[in-house]
Amino acid sequence: MVRVIEAANAGGVRALLDRAPSRDAAIVRRVARIVADVREHGERALIAYARRFDGLSGPLEIPPEEMNRATRELPADVRRAIRAAARNIAHVAERQVPREWKAVPVPGVTIVQRVTPLDRVGCYVPGGRYPLPSSLLMTAIPAIVADVGEVIVVCPKPDATVMAAALEAGRATSGRGTRAARGVRLFRVGGAHAIAALAYGTATIPRVDKIVGPGNAYVAAAKALISVDCAIDFYAGPSEILIVSSAGRPAWIAADLIAQAEHDEQARAILVTPNRRLAAAVVREIGRQMPATGPARTALARNGAIVVTRTLDEAIALSERMAPEHVVCDTAAVAARLRRAGTVFVGDWSAQASGDYVTGSNHVLPTSGAAAARGGLSASDFVRVSTVQRLTRAGLHGIARDGIALAEAEGLSGHAASIRIRLQGKR
Repeated sequence: MVRVIEAANAGGVRALLDRAPSRDAAIVRRVARIVADVREHGERALIAYARRFDGLSGPLEIPPEEMNRATRELPADVRRAIRAAARNIAHVAERQVPREWKAVPVPGVTIVQRVTPLDRVGCYVPGGRYPLPSSLLMTAIPAIVADVGEVIVVCPKPDATVMAAALEAGRATSGRGTRAARGVRLFRVGGAHAIAALAYGTATIPRVDKIVGPGNAYVAAAKALISVDCAIDFYAGPSEILIVSSAGRPAWIAADLIAQAEHDEQARAILVTPNRRLAAAVVREIGRQMPATGPARTALARNGAIVVTRTLDEAIALSERMAPEHVVCDTAAVAARLRRAGTVFVGDWSAQASGDYVTGSNHVLPTSGAAAARGGLSASDFVRVSTVQRLTRAGLHGIARDGIALAEAEGLSGHAASIRIRLQGKR
């Protein structure tokens, strides 16, 4: 049901940890055709694909009255949970917006950091095996908190929970004390054709500045393809969890591994431990807790494992090598050493699944080693950080000599001349 691998087994560890993003050539070719078709033929191609793949039978955009009606029919506890999750996500996102500042590196030279929100963003919400209202909240709310003017959400099969999440996200307040100009617009469309529509625009779906959110292999391939024309968050692969533990609770560790493995058959769920007794106990607990149906059994058999290391230091090193999406560890001291991860959960009570929904931290996270270079989605992903520079006459005179010297060292005489002409007072 789950393999136990010795850390000394270099080949087994390498196959488990060192996985580049999978790019199926056949999927890439199909996606390229779809993207090109939507880019060239716009709305007509989009609707044809939506009818074929998404079962679209009505209008693309879901009107607010339909969302309100569906939301009213939800159980009260689900509505309450969506509101609580939205509140926590907004609370965290407000602290993620970069701040403006002014610096004077030398007298007469002023540099201002300017933070401006994107005009329009697109959020992809998967609609496969289960509805994912949490993904809508995680992508749309940070954008609204960042003061993005318009948030466009696409989802192939939005149910009542997704519609309720769209309404709740639209009520979020931006970090600047205003609200997004048009709130959240929800469209009943998904797949590569939805990504193409967001990237290039159609008669119904406006072109966006950036596309964020998780999706299947077709969505990931489409995001990679359009990234030359439209910004994206990152390439998203299968979900991952790596648990570094020497003294955790076996039943709880097994539950965390199974929870992550139930995402899909490609998910990776791994325990790395120097404690052989713990490894054996977790194997038994996985057997006891494994659900009879769903993808968890296959995911753990194919892509999961328990790696037994010689020391805790070696376990930490393996986690750093993988740079996983989620890491769970025993103590704050270990967490401080885990620097290459999308997010880190510390201690027995920090259930990784809670971060998928209600802690307020974002669950849109880098996978396939991308956490070596960045963390998860945040409000900072929805703003432009740029500088405004102003030099007085005295300021330019103060730095001109060094600027001219560097320009001439690089062989760029025109650069040097553009500074020198000002020193001569010529207009």
